Amino acid sequence: MAVTQQTKTGKAADVVLPEEDTTPEVGTGEAPAGAREIASLTPMMRQYLEVKALHPDTVLFFRLGDFYEMFFEDAVKASELLQITLTARAKGADKIPMCGVPYHSSRRYIAKLVEHGLKVAICEQVTEPGAGPGIVQREVTRVITPGMVLDDEVLEPQASNFLAAVCWGEAGFGAALLEASTGEFYTFEAQGLSELVEGLSRVEPRELLVPQGMRDAPEVVQVCQRLSRVPAVAEGEGAAFEHTRAAAFLRSHFNVQSLSAFGLDGSPLATGAAGAALRYLKDTQKTPAAHVDRLSRQERAGCLVMDESSRGNLEVLKSLRDGGRKGSLLGVLDRTATGLGARKLARWLSAPLCSLPEIEARLDAVEELSGKSVWREELVATLKEVGDLERLCGRLSLGAGNARDLRALGLSLTQLPKLGAALARCDAGLLKSLAGPLGALPELADLLMRAVTDEPPVVIRDGGFIRQGYHAELDDLVALSTTGKDYLLKLEQREKDRTGISSLKIRYNKVFGYYLEVTKANLHAVPKDYIRKQTTVGAERFVTEELKEYEEKVLTAEERRVVLELQLFEELRTKVIAAAPRIRSAAEAVATADALVSFARCAAEYGYTRPQVDSGEGLTITGGRHPVVERMLGAGESFVPNDVRLDPEDAQLLVITGPNMAGKSTVMRQVALTALMAQAGSFVPAKAARIGLCDRIFTRVGAADNLARGQSTFMVEMTETSHILHHATNKSLVILDEIGRGTSTFDGLSIAWAVAEHIHDKVGARSLFATHYHELVDLARERPRVKNLCIAVKEQGGKVIFLRKLIPGGASRSYGIEVAKLAGLPPEVVSRARELLQNLESGELDDAGRPRVAVRSTKRAAPANAGQLGLFGGAPAPAAVAAPPVPPAHAEVLESLKAASIDRMTPLDALNLLAKLKQTLG
Repeated sequence: MAVTQQTKTGKAADVVLPEEDTTPEVGTGEAPAGAREIASLTPMMRQYLEVKALHPDTVLFFRLGDFYEMFFEDAVKASELLQITLTARAKGADKIPMCGVPYHSSRRYIAKLVEHGLKVAICEQVTEPGAGPGIVQREVTRVITPGMVLDDEVLEPQASNFLAAVCWGEAGFGAALLEASTGEFYTFEAQGLSELVEGLSRVEPRELLVPQGMRDAPEVVQVCQRLSRVPAVAEGEGAAFEHTRAAAFLRSHFNVQSLSAFGLDGSPLATGAAGAALRYLKDTQKTPAAHVDRLSRQERAGCLVMDESSRGNLEVLKSLRDGGRKGSLLGVLDRTATGLGARKLARWLSAPLCSLPEIEARLDAVEELSGKSVWREELVATLKEVGDLERLCGRLSLGAGNARDLRALGLSLTQLPKLGAALARCDAGLLKSLAGPLGALPELADLLMRAVTDEPPVVIRDGGFIRQGYHAELDDLVALSTTGKDYLLKLEQREKDRTGISSLKIRYNKVFGYYLEVTKANLHAVPKDYIRKQTTVGAERFVTEELKEYEEKVLTAEERRVVLELQLFEELRTKVIAAAPRIRSAAEAVATADALVSFARCAAEYGYTRPQVDSGEGLTITGGRHPVVERMLGAGESFVPNDVRLDPEDAQLLVITGPNMAGKSTVMRQVALTALMAQAGSFVPAKAARIGLCDRIFTRVGAADNLARGQSTFMVEMTETSHILHHATNKSLVILDEIGRGTSTFDGLSIAWAVAEHIHDKVGARSLFATHYHELVDLARERPRVKNLCIAVKEQGGKVIFLRKLIPGGASRSYGIEVAKLAGLPPEVVSRARELLQNLESGELDDAGRPRVAVRSTKRAAPANAGQLGLFGGAPAPAAVAAPPVPPAHAEVLESLKAASIDRMTPLDALNLLAKLKQTLG
């Protein structure tokens, strides 16, 4: 129960009194209806229901004194999720479910609710208790949603937290991406659902805003299913997405006559989405959102495109194992010193460049930074002193910041001139260009450092955060409220001397304020100017005119001090808002410098090389390594580098065969990651690399199903393959691993062959095609730009040794049973598998001509190619008669002949080979 209690200072406060019966008797948890009429509720509960009616889709945190209380269904839901006690307000049939959390520790509770995809509406007291008739007035000051989180204790410093607004029509889709904590604002249009998901997946939005009534629309359901992290879905007013209204709203916010500068002319869907996103921010945060001072349109052609599947398969931002940063490319390359730089680096890896001048500018900067180790580490030390300028500015602009944010912003701004001076001395043009924005805020830095104390309190409403000497009037009020004890001691001693009462004391309580206490034995010495205030058992309490005047001055001084400090805070906040565009520009420069330094640190410490990036369609990597795998190797292990050459003239498609666990997938992924790193502006893990610009990178790797969409593993595989074949171009890089493995052997082989043919004949993309279908090596004889490669292995003492080396030619075995043995299958299972394999390879047939798999054969196994079905033939060839053992020297000659590349030999090379073989035979 809440009551209003009057205090000595004239303030009143809602005090939560314990209920007589707090047994959790929840019932349905529904709001009053029927017999429980609203009119029968207390004024406070009626006020609660009125506010709740305005925010029905939120959990309402209703401020009562020092607590945020929740009632009805909100209380039931919150008590379960937050693991807090559910009590009840009133008793009997009128019990109302209720729970609450202390306001000073509410942030962690709010964060937990938001993590579950819920919205939280914060309802504060907006009038002073006792300031007028009736109860304290309350209203919602902001709404916290998954996409509208501002609290630095909730946000992950290294990750962005985007809201995505989406609308659609006959022309396709429009989308806007808005980061409330930083003010980043982008928009784009997509012709189809796949293109929309590609654009959204770059930032993995936490919340999806769609027109009212469209939450369950097929388009929304499919978007949520296809994103790796399912966003919370919110609905906005349908009219907010309407093009004309949204355009007017955006023009008003940015104070412009036209949206052409933002690239939105002739883009009604993108405009509608952008207007709805910005309106959602303003409506939920109840502020003008001044830090959102720019809007840009993302063009698909401006960066290398990767779909959600490809980004996930390559583990660009997170590992497939646990979804964490460790084990991902980002986890290896992120050596940043600031949250700004970490988020910038993640965006660079999510959307690498397609512009050669921009790529070269980054590579020039990385080259200079990587070669100056001492100076580079000095830059790192300076960057570590810079706070998150974007989010500090965002919180202060949205009214969610405090004095500590002002202090952190001031400290950060003082470091910018030093950082700018260092960058101005660089030779690389990109680094030089960053110096300008870093020297534009010295006045604001000086103001904040002079105004705010070194260790300001978290809560600003109690004051105590303005530095002494900043404001003269405030200094006087602080002195009056803090030096009062000395004055009272002097007054007490003076009265003792005047009255001769040595036991006289000046005391204070909240009811009567300050008073002079005299024991009854000394009442005869009380002066006539003492005014009796209260009688107690053993003493009398008095006041004097001087004491009353002092009390008035002291008590009002504290109130005036707090009010004045809050006014000064607002003045400082206003200056920060006015400087928001310059702060944003400085933050962008800091983030870019930090990301470039991170690339340079990796290049210097990991032995990376500057790639040569051009507009051609070739790709050559010498001594390439996988950037993540090589960093994960244990002590004493070394990564085996490999060479790869893709050329549209004679090596457009590489068919890679070899046993399981030999490293086919690693080689292919490292090629894709090397191209990605080069176009992001990073040095690469190789001795040398020449990368022709890629417009897209596609990968189809591994086996996974999507039961929610009713798709089997094979269906997912075919869907992703179809997407690749429809969207790849001759500028794309395609990585295909084990196409067709999810169905029968003949079906799978046929699909794999047809896919490879199509890529070679129609698409023309640079492709790496790993397979266990050894028959695919025959494709090199059928198509001129197909080359066979395999992963070398060595058989020794009945064991298989994986050499991890990519060599020309095709593999003849998969060594699957050997891998199964390594995995720990029971010996009898391994032995039986070998027997079954011999049956299949020896061509044992039943009466119908089918392999007699289950027969336990006692015959000698035939050669491995016996009875194999030819890809272009009809019936299988007859099983060959077992040949006598081949002498070692002959075997060596045969292997040399198999490995020889006849079509690349000169006559002199052929003669040298013959001479060598003759010498081998003795």
